Amino acid sequence: MKSIASAPAKVILFGEHFVVYGIKAILCSINKRVTITSSNTEEQVISVKSDLGEISIPSSIPIEEINSPLLPFIYIAKKMTEKFNYSGGINVTINSDIPSGVGLGSSSACCVAAAGSISGLFTKYSKEEILNLAIEAEKTIFKDTSGADCTVCTYGGIIEYDKKSGYKKINTRFDLHLVIANTKIPHSTRLVVTKVKEFKEHNEKHFSELCDEEIRLIEKVKSILNSGDMKSLGQAMILNQKYLDQIGVSNETLRSVIEDANKTSFGSKITGAGEGGCIIALVDKSNLEKTLRNLQSKNHECFSVQMDSKGLDTF
Repeated sequence: MKSIASAPAKVILFGEHFVVYGIKAILCSINKRVTITSSNTEEQVISVKSDLGEISIPSSIPIEEINSPLLPFIYIAKKMTEKFNYSGGINVTINSDIPSGVGLGSSSACCVAAAGSISGLFTKYSKEEILNLAIEAEKTIFKDTSGADCTVCTYGGIIEYDKKSGYKKINTRFDLHLVIANTKIPHSTRLVVTKVKEFKEHNEKHFSELCDEEIRLIEKVKSILNSGDMKSLGQAMILNQKYLDQIGVSNETLRSVIEDANKTSFGSKITGAGEGGCIIALVDKSNLEKTLRNLQSKNHECFSVQMDSKGLDTF
């Protein structure tokens, strides 16, 4: 039997880092996708193949003894075989057009697609059940994941998310287009999150004020998304970037790319952890090509994306 599932990448439009401290974030899935194909095998082996590497292990090996970046896929496969008393093995093949390690939710999209694909060999899970399985799997490599990325990759579109209340869909009049520029600077989400925590501990009053500012900005953005005011949304992105600068997750390279992007787009900002990875620039049909040419002329690697409304798709 063969089971296929696909999930989109994501960007954080507003609220990264602040979401860790209970503030809402606004996320959007985008039309870069990962597709995962799973199949049963009579061999008692779990095999995973991807562009980032391969692993093949006996299905009897305890999950605690496995040390691999492909651990989430092994985890899902083992959980399903154990739950459904399946004595054979599983082959998993990952095909992705999502750049990895740059803040576009590659690992989360992979976990969602894998949960949908592998579980599909045994049963018909709801999106909620697939999401819960994906978050469990992601926690094998990112212990403190908020679940926000997996959520938007599962349901698609634009969502607001906070750790206490979970997610809520946001309807928008925007035909959302973004230009994404990749700084190619490697970064560790865990280390950047730790850096922000240290900033908070040494600047409690200032950080609390920034959290209040972010809360007000998020509420304003929700209204802007409903109205379809592109220029106001761009200005909100520029303001959010100022908050991110103040908590120390930007650098000269990011600031330079953002400055370049702001010349032709409605506004731009970091997406994800910061200190590297990608920036996003808000555009529409009037300035999309102009922004791409502008950034390419400065030797920035960039590409355009649109909002993905579908989320998880299973075949």
